Amino acid sequence: MSENETTQLDTGTEPGKTRKWPTIGLVLAILWLFVRGVHFIDEPWLAAGEFILGLVVGLPIAFLFRRFFARTYGVSRTVRVVPAAAAYVGLFVWELITANYDVARRVLSPSMPIHPDVIEVPLRVETDVAVTTIANSITLTPGTLTMDYDEERNALYVHAIAARDHESIVKPIRRWEDYALVIFDERRSPGSPVPDPETPGGESPVASKQRSGGEQDD
Repeated sequence: MSENETTQLDTGTEPGKTRKWPTIGLVLAILWLFVRGVHFIDEPWLAAGEFILGLVVGLPIAFLFRRFFARTYGVSRTVRVVPAAAAYVGLFVWELITANYDVARRVLSPSMPIHPDVIEVPLRVETDVAVTTIANSITLTPGTLTMDYDEERNALYVHAIAARDHESIVKPIRRWEDYALVIFDERRSPGSPVPDPETPGGESPVASKQRSGGEQDD
């Protein structure tokens, strides 16, 4: 028996790979923070407590359901994913802070400068977990809300309280997508063109459209 085969029998994994369920448990704990809507800056101790709670729940769940996904994953892939995941969380925190300020400014302004609208946002990510992560990030950011998802068009319908400039709403979503494409190992790559919902399989530089199908912003 070769040395590699002996190592695989002893550890239950192939060389250069590690068990997947602990990583999935960690991801579940991070997603728990997004679901709970914890304010990382204002409530750091609460965020730490919720993260520990996420680990306590997420790790056993990942272990119990480990038979439903691949046992191992490549360490080299982890090296690529971790920076993207950290960048995604950092960008989310930044958008959370700036959006809170923007909403507070609009609410306190005597003229109440809001221009609500629903925007259709075609997605490049396609897996359920990636779409859900993007949708939840939008909802947890003040001023925007994911209203619906069209599976056939692979597009989210986003309500924004200040949607006069559609590009300002879509821009952070595209940046989240760039990181999500790496994190969830999607078939498209960061910076790839946005699919055109009107042309299945087609590519279009269009970033967003109104749900009514009106004119697109320049």
